[in-house]
Amino acid sequence: MDTKAFKRTLQQSENYHRRGFGHEAEVSQTLKSEYQSNLIGEIRANHNRLKRGNVTIVLAESFGFCWGVERAVAIAYETRQHFPTERIWITNEIIHNPGVNQRLKEMNVHFIEVKDGEKDFSGVKAGDVVILPAFGATVQEMQFLNDRGCTIVDTTCPWVSKVWNSVEKHKKGEYTSIIHGKYNHEETQATSSFAGKYLVVLNLDQAQYVADYILKGGDKAEFMAKFKNAHSAGFDPDRDLEKLGIANQTTMLKSETEQIGKLFERTMLQKYGPLELNQHFLAFNTICDATQERQDAMLNLVEEKLDAIVVIGGFNSSNTTHLQEIAIERNIPSYHIDSADRIGPGNRIEHKPLLKDLEVAENWLPDGEITIGVTSGASTPDRSVEETIEKIFALKAVALV
Repeated sequence: MDTKAFKRTLQQSENYHRRGFGHEAEVSQTLKSEYQSNLIGEIRANHNRLKRGNVTIVLAESFGFCWGVERAVAIAYETRQHFPTERIWITNEIIHNPGVNQRLKEMNVHFIEVKDGEKDFSGVKAGDVVILPAFGATVQEMQFLNDRGCTIVDTTCPWVSKVWNSVEKHKKGEYTSIIHGKYNHEETQATSSFAGKYLVVLNLDQAQYVADYILKGGDKAEFMAKFKNAHSAGFDPDRDLEKLGIANQTTMLKSETEQIGKLFERTMLQKYGPLELNQHFLAFNTICDATQERQDAMLNLVEEKLDAIVVIGGFNSSNTTHLQEIAIERNIPSYHIDSADRIGPGNRIEHKPLLKDLEVAENWLPDGEITIGVTSGASTPDRSVEETIEKIFALKAVALV
């Protein structure tokens, strides 16, 4: 399938919309009242610090809603207003935030269900309005919705679209796209649908395994088992690793994406030499600015003398879990929560340790003077951060009585 031609044709259709519907002012006021926070504004104005009693809160310099997320939510709100009587669907969560998604459900926006690992589009009918979320949708989903005669509202983040353009260039040059990401993440599934040959690597260890295979060969059956479900149909590591292009899921750890790119550049240089490198290796900068800013801010935050860090964001939010990784690397106690409701009653917190199930930590706030770092993922509104900070202050006050 010529995905580039399909995308061009789709974008020219009168049933396809990629911008709002002229209700920006009204929707902006609604979003401000529902998601923004006066307290967070005050903390920002005070060099990202707030002290009450013996608790000091230090906010990361950059956190919370990014432009792409804010845009997607605003367009979803506008869509409901513009189509007051039509049935509206979203192919997935609009963003990885439970509160925002619940609010859309309250606005009578339906979410495509997943049954046995597959999305069930059977309820979507001709004339329905379907919103594509911030991290995009696969080419196959878009083609299905277009063929069915749906009105498509595309809120895909431009940074994600930029990655799609990169893998299109890989495909045109017959390069295999090495995608740094999680193969079952919605964004990576969407990106891989635009690619030709592709292989998804989760981390630097997997990338090193591939690099070693390129230089030394190896057990093909072991390779295919290791990357089960993470490659294009018919992928053959003995044939399809001669020309590589680098891409990434935009929410991955920036430093690791860069390391993976450099690793494969060195690998192809070693195998083919400097004169032929450009015929065997292709890389574009597809690291999202907002992801980079939040990770850089987290790196600065962990330089503070902190007793703990609270990271707020959906448990399925990739960019949020990578913020937590930075705290873990510095051995700072970290607590990933998806909302302030996870805090209390008493000095307890229900949180999700990295790569583990939810668990409860008792007496997580130390006695005496404490300093707590706070950050949030790109899908977390400021109101959620405010509620978390107020809960921390309230807990400490109770503990002092």
